[in-house]
Amino acid sequence: MSGQPDSAGPFDPNWAPPEIDVTKPSVARVYDVFLEGKDNYEIDRQAAKMMSTALPEIPLIARINRHVLRRAVRYLVEEAGIRQIIDIGSGLPTAGNIHQIAQTLDSDVSVVYVDNDPIVLAHGRALLAENDRTTVIQEDACDADAIFGDPETRRLIDFDKPFAIFLSGVLHSLPPTVDRASVTRALTSRLGPGGYFLITNFTDTGDPIVDQFNKATIAAGFDIGRFSTTEELHSYFSGLDLIPPGIVPATEWRPDNEPDPEAPTARIYYMALGRKP
Repeated sequence: MSGQPDSAGPFDPNWAPPEIDVTKPSVARVYDVFLEGKDNYEIDRQAAKMMSTALPEIPLIARINRHVLRRAVRYLVEEAGIRQIIDIGSGLPTAGNIHQIAQTLDSDVSVVYVDNDPIVLAHGRALLAENDRTTVIQEDACDADAIFGDPETRRLIDFDKPFAIFLSGVLHSLPPTVDRASVTRALTSRLGPGGYFLITNFTDTGDPIVDQFNKATIAAGFDIGRFSTTEELHSYFSGLDLIPPGIVPATEWRPDNEPDPEAPTARIYYMALGRKP
């Protein structure tokens, strides 16, 4: 590994650790492309272009997701008093991400980013090297024991106090054979009273744009998971109290200057936040 990523421009391929294949696009880095970030390679920009060509509205979803996460963080820190967040399937902790929003509101907020992509660990730790209230760990969303047993998680999260778990843009990317209800139960079972659980997710509402999205994903070379139904989303919050307005399109969750809320893709991207009583 030679040097560190250039924060002023695209990643230098020579910096990538040997376990990272820079000839294949990464979901985390493609998401960064859609957010007009700099933490990506040419292969990711090519994949993003393919997806946008197949479905021009796809980049909008990245912006919708970022907007709703900002609103959720503000709610949790300012109204709910949460000072600990575990963001599972985080992607790259780039500009304007969860820790920056939360720590602007209260510098004592701790954030643990979790992703199974080695690029997130490699670049995330470099980006967060000087932030002692934030860390990145490489674990899988389906392995709650590994996430909560990781020394970095245990260093920053006090399990005796309320904390929030984010599962943003993750469930629809899991292999179709994965039992999503089991994944969410394993995570929510870790919450104590006053803890919160957040999901943002593509949702199968029967809208034809779902098929268009799948085709766009295939065009970019990514495997397709499976969209949850609205009924399944409700089941993921079993035992939790939904925070109003409940399970709704992300642009309708406490809206505030939403990016193009009437776009067709906005109809299939949902958001919900639940609290453990």
